[in-house]
Amino acid sequence: MDDLIAYERDDTDNLGLAVPPKGKHIFGMVKVGDKGQIVIPAKARKIFDINPGDNLIVLGDEGQGIAIIKEKGLLGLLNNARMKKQD
Repeated sequence: MDDLIAYERDDTDNLGLAVPPKGKHIFGMVKVGDKGQIVIPAKARKIFDINPGDNLIVLGDEGQGIAIIKEKGLLGLLNNARMKKQD
């Protein structure tokens, strides 16, 4: 995420790329409602295939911030980690 936040189109350290790094996105700003709810921007929902009824897991690191991951994505990560540990 640091690559995207620090990305500057005219910066010579960005390897001459005229576009942000592939797979990195800033979707915009969302406002937290009275009940603590946010709306995930439509472009993010499309890219990450988030649909009504999907379960999302909210992760937090007090030093880095909040991350949201689909339940299926987390289960995949956990299965991969378990398989690597068995090797």
